[in-house]
Amino acid sequence: MAVRRIVANLQATDPTAAKSFYGDLLGLEVVMNHGWMLTFASDASMKPQVSFASEGGSGTPVPALSIEVDDVDLIYNRAKTAGLDIVYDITDEPWRVRRFFLRDPFGNIVNILSHL
Repeated sequence: MAVRRIVANLQATDPTAAKSFYGDLLGLEVVMNHGWMLTFASDASMKPQVSFASEGGSGTPVPALSIEVDDVDLIYNRAKTAGLDIVYDITDEPWRVRRFFLRDPFGNIVNILSHL
């Protein structure tokens, strides 16, 4: 028996509001649309993971999602230009990630990161 994938299901009163954040900002594609639920994905593959934390590191709140990207500075600049709510400014962390936190349209804190 093997876990094949883990899917985060975030509550949203209007799932279509996710398109500008998860689609336009992060470049994810809608791969399933039931109207009441939108699923976004990319072609990248990773091992299934789930994390449990008492804080988000460096004294930050625990983010609902952590999304690794290939160019965190590009996403950070897009987020700043779009006027999105940056919760934790871009930082090089001692555990060798560069990251920032922002709020998605539903109030979830999202950790956007690249490994250094």
